[in-house]
Amino acid sequence: MLKKMCKLGLLPWVALAIVLGIVCGLFFPTWLVRLFVTFNGLFGQFLGFIVPLLILGLITPGIAELGKDSGRLLLFTVLLAYGFTLFAGFFTFGTAVLLYPCILDASASLVAFAAPAELAAYFTLPIPPLMDVTTSLVLAFMLGLGLAFGKGETLKNVMYDFREIIHKVIGTVIIPLLPLYVFGIFLNMTVTGQAAEVLGVFAKIIVLIFIITLVILLLQFSVAGLVSGKNPLSMLKTMLPAYFTALGTSSSAATIPVTYKQVQELGVQEDIAGFTVPLCANIHMSGSTIKITACAMAIVLLSGGELHFWQFAGFICMLGVSIVAGPGVPGGAIMASLGVLQKMLGFNDEMLGLMIALYIAMDSFGTACNVTGDGAIAVIINKLYKKKK
Repeated sequence: MLKKMCKLGLLPWVALAIVLGIVCGLFFPTWLVRLFVTFNGLFGQFLGFIVPLLILGLITPGIAELGKDSGRLLLFTVLLAYGFTLFAGFFTFGTAVLLYPCILDASASLVAFAAPAELAAYFTLPIPPLMDVTTSLVLAFMLGLGLAFGKGETLKNVMYDFREIIHKVIGTVIIPLLPLYVFGIFLNMTVTGQAAEVLGVFAKIIVLIFIITLVILLLQFSVAGLVSGKNPLSMLKTMLPAYFTALGTSSSAATIPVTYKQVQELGVQEDIAGFTVPLCANIHMSGSTIKITACAMAIVLLSGGELHFWQFAGFICMLGVSIVAGPGVPGGAIMASLGVLQKMLGFNDEMLGLMIALYIAMDSFGTACNVTGDGAIAVIINKLYKKKK
């Protein structure tokens, strides 16, 4: 079953779970709905337990792998990628503040987004986390930076092994059970009469995010054009094979060979391309930041909350660091951001579940934006560090 699921991809399973949840909610008896409510409660407890470990297991080795050997080239590339990521997040925030009041209906029926299920679970099993989210974030940054600039290899290897365990947990437990969790969410929403409103929200957010990713790419290549003196639209056209490859695979890692080839066609030197493309595939997360920020803002509004700039400013800054561990892991960016959503925006289990479903529904858009923008970064770095012949 797991092999078939991997071949089919997660998005079709989540889409099927949403449809089945809505359909089954129309006729499932109460006792059966409560069974899925019980499962969602247990799975939510497990997510709460695993989130600090996800942060520690993904972010620590992700920071450690940046290393210090490449000196200023590494520093400028990291700062540029982080700057692009932050700009994408704040641009999304400003766009959403302007447009969400017009396209989203924050009616009373949607306030239950943040409320627990009306139907009671048969039983609950508290699974307290080993540490809170703040502790795990501080520990992950401290260990990651220490390993990046230190000489010891023992702890670094331990963290790499721990990351493999986390990868296994995500790939063999969380991802396979996620469609069932989404099914339970939409089953309960149908019973409580929320399903139609939620689907309408999904469609509007997906369209808006797609438009924002295109605007961000145009702006990124405009900056690259100013620095390099090349035509932004021509460069963007050259990167289209990487965009469509990422759109089809939803994987930054799988797109690296295509991105590498297209970046060289932009005139980037081979050594610079070989350095920036794999690095940016792991640290440049503009598309993922757009998706997570837009979805989080929508859920906050539809949960009866307010959009406070400074709260989201801190969230976006922290998000840009937290999700560097996302590439290469199915749903890695959203998994790495769960702790930040929980701690900084106060998301509960139901809101986290909706975030995961929304993120996966447009996963390929964000990945395509990430890898295409890598081309703009490579062009800028190549201009700054052009080898003297």
